[in-house]
Amino acid sequence: MMDKNANKNLIIEQRADPWVYKHTDGYYYFTASVPEYDRIEVRRSKTIKGIKEAEPVVAWRKHETGPMSSLIWAPEIHYINGSWYIYFAAAKSKEIINGLFDHRMFVIENKSANPLEGNWEEKGRIKTDWESFALDATSFEHKGVQYLVWAQKDPQIKGNSNLYIAPLENPWSIKGPQVMIAKPEYDWETIGFWVNEGPAVLKRNGKIFISYSGSATDENYCMGLLTADEDCDVLDPGSWSKTEEPVFKTCLETGQYGPGHNSFTVSEDDTKDILVYHARTYTEIVGDPLYDPNRHARAQEFAWNEDGTPNFGFPK
Repeated sequence: MMDKNANKNLIIEQRADPWVYKHTDGYYYFTASVPEYDRIEVRRSKTIKGIKEAEPVVAWRKHETGPMSSLIWAPEIHYINGSWYIYFAAAKSKEIINGLFDHRMFVIENKSANPLEGNWEEKGRIKTDWESFALDATSFEHKGVQYLVWAQKDPQIKGNSNLYIAPLENPWSIKGPQVMIAKPEYDWETIGFWVNEGPAVLKRNGKIFISYSGSATDENYCMGLLTADEDCDVLDPGSWSKTEEPVFKTCLETGQYGPGHNSFTVSEDDTKDILVYHARTYTEIVGDPLYDPNRHARAQEFAWNEDGTPNFGFPK
């Protein structure tokens, strides 16, 4: 039975892959995959709950043809060196080839103070080591260096996607090297599909954490966590350790299924850490889960363990 309080953490319905960024102006900026997969919307609010009522602004629409014409997925809005950037994935068609879609990663830029205004300029595709399925780019700064973390298919490794990190020359160009820091290996990462995707970075307590999602996008979807010391070489795969069990997963008691593809933010008063994620309220999905629109964006406070690692609890 669904928890009668389950709606208290709902941000907005039918918005998968939710990304919430709290800027220095006090606004929360929100973007996510829309069910039509045809555009990128941005909205802002002084409160997390207010995101639902905020007026969405279309930052970009898919092309009619070409590599940016289909299945626009998982936009993320970032503020880097005084400009706004949105990372997203797009494909040239809905065709599945050898079990994979044909996504690549792209970037748009807005130099306005308010990203709901001004023009978004296409900066092109992020070039990586392979011409293969790639998506879910995120970016973070550490010790003066801007990095990109993303999910991609290595033609030589079983599965749909692994996680990679690389330093950036600029927000849309990798300068290398490109290093794999995680691949699907545990049972809970390989149900339906072998997937590590949707990375999100959190720096706290002398550590760098990267959450990510694994398995198919149905009720088996769940989150894992990578951890590295803040003084390590983040480009050394040996610096990263992976949890052997999921850190956030389906909860039958609260009726929240397949939680994942998260982002991190903080409360309005900056005192609480907030986990933003999507989940469904049912498991009976007709057809491909990707075309079921009811992955809803949710947010809830999380705690910290004594060893300085995050404790996400369960979706509620």
